[in-house]
Amino acid sequence: MSPGYRFPTNRKVGANLGIVTTPAGPSTARRAELLRRIRLLVWAIIGYNVIEALIALSAGVRASSTALVGFGLDSVIEVAAAAAVAWQFAAADPERREKAALRFIAVSFFALAAYVTVESVLALAGVDEARPSPLGIALAAVSLAVMPLLAWAQIRAGREIGSTSVVAEAKQTLLCSYLSAVLLVGLGLNAAFGWSWADSVAALVIAGFAVHEGLEAWRGDPCC
Repeated sequence: MSPGYRFPTNRKVGANLGIVTTPAGPSTARRAELLRRIRLLVWAIIGYNVIEALIALSAGVRASSTALVGFGLDSVIEVAAAAAVAWQFAAADPERREKAALRFIAVSFFALAAYVTVESVLALAGVDEARPSPLGIALAAVSLAVMPLLAWAQIRAGREIGSTSVVAEAKQTLLCSYLSAVLLVGLGLNAAFGWSWADSVAALVIAGFAVHEGLEAWRGDPCC
């Protein structure tokens, strides 16, 4: 989720979605349809992230794969970010809770980056080498196929209804699909050639992504 929303004060804003309505916007019926579609897409993304996290974490622990564990923890943080934003907008004055929500998300990303970096360095030093994970490869491949489809559907709906926050959230989902590609390459190289270091390199890329997302949240900027 992209928590750093900045809503204009001189226009109507749709509940929880940052929808800016303009005279040239879609009709009432079309707008209602788009809102339903956006909500369905958001819940689909959250549900997928939960499943993705469970599979990645379990497979990562079994294979001692820091990249898989980091990927799973990133999914957990994405779900937690959604919960934090939901908590923020449950208040009568969401702006009062915005800073706390952003700080929670930022610290979560920084903690993820620290954990993954330490584990990657230990793995590169030969303390605990990653083993091939066919389940992890399958998960990365499925995520690489599914997440862009969900993201682009959300981008189209967000642009049509005029919601910058929905588009920003969709771009965050799209960026997460790039992590799936990084994970797939790292796990694939390890499985094909026995290059366990590729898992650690992929994990360090995920750590870098986590730092970037943490800084974005700390500054209050929309992700991506």
